[in-house]
Amino acid sequence: MTLVRAATAADVAALTAIYNEGIAGREATFETSPREPWEVAGWLEEGLPFIVAEAPDGTIVGFARVSAYSDRCVYSGVGEHGVYVATAAQGRGVGRALLEELCAVAERAGYYKLTSRIFTTNAASRAVHLAAGFEEVGVQRRHGRLDGEWRDCVLVERLLGEGAR
Repeated sequence: MTLVRAATAADVAALTAIYNEGIAGREATFETSPREPWEVAGWLEEGLPFIVAEAPDGTIVGFARVSAYSDRCVYSGVGEHGVYVATAAQGRGVGRALLEELCAVAERAGYYKLTSRIFTTNAASRAVHLAAGFEEVGVQRRHGRLDGEWRDCVLVERLLGEGAR
C-alpha cells in the first residue's frame, strides 16, 4: 500500500531523481536539461499543493504538484498540475492515487479546476488522468518542439468543488 502525503524538504533528492527520469524519457515534459535539487526545492517554497507517494519501505515513488496557471486574479482558482511516477513504480496505481489526492488537497485549498497538457503520444498519462476523473477537452497542435520535433498536447481538466456543481 502506498502512502500519499505532503512533500517535504527531506524528499527533494528523490523528487529530483523522479523528475529527471521524466525528462530523460521524453514523454512527460518539453524540458531537456536535468533539474538540480535546489530547483526542485524551490517548488516546495511556492507553498502550493505538493504531494508524494511513499512505498512501504519509505522510498518516494512519485509526486504530484500544483503550480500557478496564471497571475491574473480571475484564474486564482485554476491550477496547472503535473504528476510524475518513478519508472520502477509505473503501472501500479501510484499515478491515480496521486491525482485523486491532489484533487482533494487542491479543492481544500480553494481550487475549482486543475488542468494540464499531456503529449498526445503519452497513452499511460492520458489513461490515468481519465481514470482519475479528468476530461480531455482539446488538442494544442504543434505546441512546442522536443528534440527538434513538433509535439501536440492534449488538454486535460478536472472541475473541483463549486466548479464541479
